[in-house]
Amino acid sequence: MQEQSSKSLEAAWLSVTQRANSAAAGRPVRILAVSKTRPAALIRSLVALGQQAFGENYVQEALGKQAELGDTAIEWHMIGPLQSNKCKDVAEHFDWLQTVDRARLIEPLARFRPAHLPPLNVLVQVNIDDEPSKAGCQPGQIAGLADSIAAHPRLRLRGLMAIPAPAADVGIRRAAFVRMRTCFERLRDSHRDVDTLSIGMSDDFELAITEGATMVRVGSLLFGPRA
Repeated sequence: MQEQSSKSLEAAWLSVTQRANSAAAGRPVRILAVSKTRPAALIRSLVALGQQAFGENYVQEALGKQAELGDTAIEWHMIGPLQSNKCKDVAEHFDWLQTVDRARLIEPLARFRPAHLPPLNVLVQVNIDDEPSKAGCQPGQIAGLADSIAAHPRLRLRGLMAIPAPAADVGIRRAAFVRMRTCFERLRDSHRDVDTLSIGMSDDFELAITEGATMVRVGSLLFGPRA
């Protein structure tokens, strides 16, 4: 049973990788495997195939997996909304944080980032469709948050992340990605080192790549639907 599962995982990973590379047309794009609720054993299997970066939504769940996979080289991304009381855990145990959307998170993240680790890679999360129930700053707030992040040596501003509103109409999704690309290009005018636009998920990652994504977050296409 485990062997069959491993073969299925390998086929899924190869398919996603090939589709991403085809959509990118020679441009570098990174796949972030969204591993929330998935067991450490599956993460280990994907690492063996060559997958490096994994995204988790819940800090405590991620810390448990990190302890179990301490012998494995993994780049850990926090992609869920961050509560202020979890800043220390994220600063100490993650390589990337993709969900900074308010100023009060920035100082504690920098303060708690251990000196022996590289600066924490940070993305500003944008609520590009202005959904009341969704985390993320308004596009007009990007510049201020970015300047604050860049001012801290223990943090490294890398770019932007967004989760556009779900829409059956491809044109609506494309328009959201275009708006994010515009925000990203504007940010690069003032912060030339930013290099990451994290948009697109399992059901639209190819479209996101064609519209400028440099990182896509893929979960169900790799691991299958959640139980």
